[in-house]
Amino acid sequence: MKFKIILFFLLVFAGNTYSQRYVSKTSHVWFYSHTAMEDIEAHNRQAVSILDPQTGDIQFSLLVKSFEFKVALMQEHFNENYMESSTFPKSSFKGKITNLDQIDFKKDGSYKVIVTGDITLHGVTKAISTEGTIDIVNGKPTAKAKFTISPTDYNISIPSVVENKIAKSVEITIDAGYESN
Repeated sequence: MKFKIILFFLLVFAGNTYSQRYVSKTSHVWFYSHTAMEDIEAHNRQAVSILDPQTGDIQFSLLVKSFEFKVALMQEHFNENYMESSTFPKSSFKGKITNLDQIDFKKDGSYKVIVTGDITLHGVTKAISTEGTIDIVNGKPTAKAKFTISPTDYNISIPSVVENKIAKSVEITIDAGYESN
């Protein structure tokens, strides 16, 4: 009986020891809003992401204040008036690659992926599904995706004075280069 218990723990811990996960501490997340009156773009190169190739689990987390704008006043309004980043300092995504069986993390190539999960933004969590790619180069994955969200879905209020300057749908782009953990 003791042998079976020891064997069980060895198998469990051995499996965890060899489970490889990938981490990105400098994932690039940016958004773009286009209207006839104004284009708004901001970049965040400090997002953290974890990718588990065994389960397909993928997570992103970022500080809202880390978005950088070309115009300082836009950045100030974004943080104080729209995103209320003092109240809602983080945004996150927690999801899963649903077609994991079509990706060979040991073979260089470009793989189409379907990712589903939940985005939490401005204190609101919404389900999302999007397509993207995972490129494997020299054994290292890079995940890329592009999708749109609506600020109103996340209770982000746009004052009527500037509503013509901010698009109803905002394009989000993600580019995360991973290292083995």
